Amino acid sequence: MIPFLHLGPITLPTFGLMVATAMICAFFVMRADLKRRGIEIEAETLVAVPSLAGMIGAKLYHVLETPQELFADPVGQLFTGYGFAWFGGLIAGIAAFIYLGYRFRIPLLTLFDAASPAAALGYGIGRIGCLLSGDGDYGIPSSLPWAMSFPNGVVPTLQRVHPTPIYEFLAAVLIAWLLWRLGATQARTPILPAGEKINATAKKFERVPRGRVDGQLGMVRPAGFVFAAYLIYTGFARFLVEFIRINPRSFFGMTNAQTAGLASVFLGAALIWHLRGKGDRSRAVSA
Repeated sequence: MIPFLHLGPITLPTFGLMVATAMICAFFVMRADLKRRGIEIEAETLVAVPSLAGMIGAKLYHVLETPQELFADPVGQLFTGYGFAWFGGLIAGIAAFIYLGYRFRIPLLTLFDAASPAAALGYGIGRIGCLLSGDGDYGIPSSLPWAMSFPNGVVPTLQRVHPTPIYEFLAAVLIAWLLWRLGATQARTPILPAGEKINATAKKFERVPRGRVDGQLGMVRPAGFVFAAYLIYTGFARFLVEFIRINPRSFFGMTNAQTAGLASVFLGAALIWHLRGKGDRSRAVSA
């Protein structure tokens, strides 16, 4: 593991480098998504502000999980380069997007949809930073061929353990790809005037007869659907990986992150349920 890179008198934390890389990759993905949706706003703002808010939220959530350690060493706990909680970053990032949506008058659900693939990919790349720094985000001991030890990590271990940051990276890349595909038809689906419907019998999420998007059969996807899928996919992935993480258990034998993952899944499912009546406001381009 390489927690730090030493370039002469300069010392660079690899975690910070990967976070910067994650922001750059998220910028390009989100810029492309905004372009295909016809949203005219600089992607730099929509990446930088939520990313900064997410890092602050992730740090605060992490330190507040163990208040006794925070009170014992507040400066050391708050200003370290490691110790970030995914759910805290998610909450703060969403709050930042709500502010930006109102600030630039962009429909919130549409903005959340455009940000979801970028957020998923950025999270995965950030996990590589956890792997390089060995900051304690690894899993329980394992004898699998790809198990790793972190003798020089920020939180060292000589045992061979599950490299859970790699698992999360792979899951995040898959989720980002799925969300991008989900957003493709949504982004190219014109919105009908309020009250107008596809046809008398069309229902939400049904495949539209003869409906095509660039030669492909299209599906009716209301604004917010991609974001709901993001909440479900990422929450479920985090719930699963926590079974082999070293985090302490709390509610019903689950870790705090596992509980947060379930909450994310339920929120995503509730949003999809809420959107069920809105699918007839969009239609695929007729062939």
